Amino acid sequence: MKISIVTVAYNASKTIEQTIQSVLGQTYSNIEYIVIDGGSSDGTQEIIEKYSDKIAYYSSEKDGGIYFGMNKGVEKCSGEYIGLLNADDVYYDSEVIESVVKKLLESKTDALYGDLLYVDETDLSKVVRRWISGKYDIRNFLKGWMPPHPTFFIKKSAYEKFGTFNTQFKFAADYELMLRMLFKHKLSAVYLNQTLIKMRVGGVSNSSVKNRLKANQEDREAWRINGIQPNWYTVFMKPLSKIRQYILNKFFWK
Repeated sequence: MKISIVTVAYNASKTIEQTIQSVLGQTYSNIEYIVIDGGSSDGTQEIIEKYSDKIAYYSSEKDGGIYFGMNKGVEKCSGEYIGLLNADDVYYDSEVIESVVKKLLESKTDALYGDLLYVDETDLSKVVRRWISGKYDIRNFLKGWMPPHPTFFIKKSAYEKFGTFNTQFKFAADYELMLRMLFKHKLSAVYLNQTLIKMRVGGVSNSSVKNRLKANQEDREAWRINGIQPNWYTVFMKPLSKIRQYILNKFFWK
């Protein structure tokens, strides 16, 4: 089974090399790696080009932002399943894709997701928060749940049939895509009960209260444009789930 992995980068010279190495260091051999750079000016391009012989496709040009880059990368993929790894994230260890493929073959599912660690920006061994996703239940979307997008793998045929990222969204296109694929179109999904990703803390949608409010508005819009009705409390539960994670991390997951 060929697995395609897409990394979208923009001025990520401080982290992109670790990201690339975490993909190239995977024990699973049939990986197609695609890197889309948004026209960086900080040395990111030069770092990527060091690994050009091991990257299936690479481009560097200005675009409309991260979700435009993701769509461009997805279009270039030829693997049966596609995963997206951000330019400041890394795989938890060298056997992640091996485990992902094994679970996909066993379950014959449309999509897969796992757990994620938020880590310190400069020290990847320092865990800030854990995102324990839990067993898949479509009804959890109504409770504000979503899978951690960096751990999400889905069939290329799903993108071809139901579309890629909706670029009208600036903060919640990943949420809208998973909502559309899993809740609206009811594609099958399976939970891989292990940590797949180390994700540096930050993120555009969580960088300020203003951005978090905008993301919340986009969460509502994601339901509306898909013609599906959330519960009245659904979009409020999504940010509250982060508070729950914080409490669990602080008092129970040490």
